[in-house]
Amino acid sequence: MADVAGIFKAYDVRGVVPEQLDESVARATGAAFVEVLDVLAGPGAVVIGYDMRPSSPALAAAFAEGVASTGADVIDIGLASTDQLYFASGRLDLPGAMFTASHNPAQYNGIKMCRAGAAPVGSDSGLRDIADLVAKALTESPAAGSATGHITRKDLLTAYADHLHDLVDLSGIRPLTVVVDAGNGMGGHTVPAVFADGPVTIVPMYFELDGTFPNHEANPLDPKNLVDLQAKVRETGADLGLAFDGDADRCFVVDEKGDPISPSAITGAVAVRELAKHPGSAVIHNLITSKAVPELITEHGGTPVRARVGHSYIKQKMAETDAVFGGEHSAHYYFRDFWRADTGMLAALHVLAALGEQDKPASEVFAEYERYVASGEINNTVDDAAATVAAIEDTYSGVDGVTVDHLDGLTVSAGQWWFNVRASNTEPLLRLNVEAADRAEMERVRDEVLALITGASVEEN
Repeated sequence: MADVAGIFKAYDVRGVVPEQLDESVARATGAAFVEVLDVLAGPGAVVIGYDMRPSSPALAAAFAEGVASTGADVIDIGLASTDQLYFASGRLDLPGAMFTASHNPAQYNGIKMCRAGAAPVGSDSGLRDIADLVAKALTESPAAGSATGHITRKDLLTAYADHLHDLVDLSGIRPLTVVVDAGNGMGGHTVPAVFADGPVTIVPMYFELDGTFPNHEANPLDPKNLVDLQAKVRETGADLGLAFDGDADRCFVVDEKGDPISPSAITGAVAVRELAKHPGSAVIHNLITSKAVPELITEHGGTPVRARVGHSYIKQKMAETDAVFGGEHSAHYYFRDFWRADTGMLAALHVLAALGEQDKPASEVFAEYERYVASGEINNTVDDAAATVAAIEDTYSGVDGVTVDHLDGLTVSAGQWWFNVRASNTEPLLRLNVEAADRAEMERVRDEVLALITGASVEEN
């Protein structure tokens, strides 16, 4: 029996295959998912998708068996990006499960689960209860004579692409050449469908679906995984470069020079476009995004709403405020018109529309959204995260012109700079983000805070 301890995280299931996550765990999770979400009393069915990892089809099939054993039906959409699964959950109004470990190494796999309409399932909204039922089921003999639901295959890729085109129409933009690095992940499946026609010429990189990731990790948040894309953009003279993570729910952007455009700048740009369509709306940003984001939202007549890091917090705030859009520093972008779910592909379409509607190069178009200098996230290994944060707070509390808050970790702000330190939920790490009006000030604050984290080994992302 697989060891399930620790694989149920705050928002999903994630572990090494088969040591932690195997078919028996997936099967038990499918049955527990139906029970906790009361599927039989509601929609009566679950939609399932999976990515290109070698273990994904078998795990998804086992989960489907667990669902069907309860009498609930299964709609299997096959190979899919995570945002394609969210589309299916929204369009069909069914709870869903996506088999993917996103950007994690090849030996991992996982399950992202949602309620009907792509609503999140988190530790406080069902995931903990599912984990308890799975642990119990794996210690008991399976019940005899279980009911059997129907498993039906349904292809929704074209419908997914059509829905995105309905939200962002690229037919009127100038011709663009765009390099896309799919990282051997699910972008290689969805990009050809989304860009089958129209004014955008795609230069593909690593579109072959291969969950062993033979070229580089499918994690564009790490700068080393953008190197190939940057080189290809410069080599081809492309207008832009896009990089998707393994399950293609996040999208990173580089300009025509190959320089990265920060996710905060993308958040600001998309927010401005959404506010033009929906004046006066709320827009969510997490507390790690640039100070420029709430400034831009306010300047364009919207209401900025600050939230904790994490998709369940963003989606909750979007529901509470009826926000039109939400963005995170990690390149997760959420849209009210996409069931408040995150979709890197829809964000990419907005970026292409913003670029293609004018004649300026990307470096100029998006420069207006880059107002400050950021450190990027710096991971610090510490023995006692709580004590370290307390020491940092003691240093800054009571200093003239400095404010402190605890929305998510510790945020310390002054007129020209701010920083946030947050403890990891799964590792002995503190995550530090610093932003300031100029590089010298950012580096001063960064080094000052790092000096307070005594004995840390520092890894920059």
